[in-house]
Amino acid sequence: MGTTLDGPSGGPLDGILVADFSRVLAGPYATMILGDLGATVVKVEAPGGDDTRTWQPPTRDGVATYYLSTNRNKRSVVLDFTDPADLDVAQRLAARADVVVENFKPGGLVRFGLDHDTVRAANPAVVHCSITGFGATGGAHLPGYDLLVQATSGLMSVTGEAGGTPLRAGTAVFDVMTGLHAGVAILAALRHRDATGEGQHVETNLLSVAMSCLVNQTSAVVAGGVVPTRMGNEHPSVYPYEPMPTGDGELIVIAANNGQFRKLCEVIGAPDLPDDERFATPAARSANREALRPLMIAKLAARSAAEWFDLITGVGVPCGPINDVAQGVALAEDLGLDPVVWPGDPATAVPSIRNPVGYSATPPTYRRSPPALGADSAEVRAWLDGL
Repeated sequence: MGTTLDGPSGGPLDGILVADFSRVLAGPYATMILGDLGATVVKVEAPGGDDTRTWQPPTRDGVATYYLSTNRNKRSVVLDFTDPADLDVAQRLAARADVVVENFKPGGLVRFGLDHDTVRAANPAVVHCSITGFGATGGAHLPGYDLLVQATSGLMSVTGEAGGTPLRAGTAVFDVMTGLHAGVAILAALRHRDATGEGQHVETNLLSVAMSCLVNQTSAVVAGGVVPTRMGNEHPSVYPYEPMPTGDGELIVIAANNGQFRKLCEVIGAPDLPDDERFATPAARSANREALRPLMIAKLAARSAAEWFDLITGVGVPCGPINDVAQGVALAEDLGLDPVVWPGDPATAVPSIRNPVGYSATPPTYRRSPPALGADSAEVRAWLDGL
């Protein structure tokens, strides 16, 4: 299939056309990754646009930064599926696409002829990715919002202070993780298509992703018969692994194995602690954390967090300050990670956060800033009419 809508991107997905019928976060995050890798992504929006265009503040030049965060390297076309002419455009786009991504409720696209079975009948090689909140069976009627999944999956039950109020994470973690899993699934399906010529339907949902990405917490339940609880900033299996007060400010201190713990104790002036049987192994330290913590805090009180950071990292033990997000971006800049990119025309480019993966041969490209609503409607329509 492929597309001539755009010129060569130079990326590994050059020539792949993605019809993006998704909105908000999980789907758009996945399609942005595909766009970074060179795919042509056509973002199909209802007349009111993606919900995240209205999720503000904050804004940049009146545009919601939430929308800007996941929509670079895309074209925007506005289509009203209740309008026969617009629906025809949507169906022709799906019939031409290599990849279709959507996050409607299960069955929600059947009446528009944009469900997998109908699209596949016209386009047998299509990779059709469906993203839902709770799957297409018993949870098909449930809306897919990240906060609901943080609550129902159990994440909120292990987030917050011990005995305190359950808390959501500071970002939509399961939406983002679902977008990543969707991206991996699409790439795997494209590889299968390359080998066989056969398209397929790949499905994922926020709750299944949550079950997988809760990793040690869900494993504790299914393999250990233990129900995790909130522990504040402490780790259920590793100690120390938390912020600790110093003579001036708090510092994240981590000693995940015996070697790190011995080095940490030596540098803070407590070399005998690793030989104490209460603290000699990770399991012992975890079990006796209430005895160990005050001993460490007493030593850390001798210097500031900044001084300890230099000393502790100097012996190869992980520690670090608790930054705000701006300081986090600044740290990435200081470390030479170049976190900010300016996609598209320098005169109109909007700053964005760099794709986090480096490729020695096929690096991501940043060809387009997030499009204004319907910015490419005329061009996309004309291209389809010319096929």
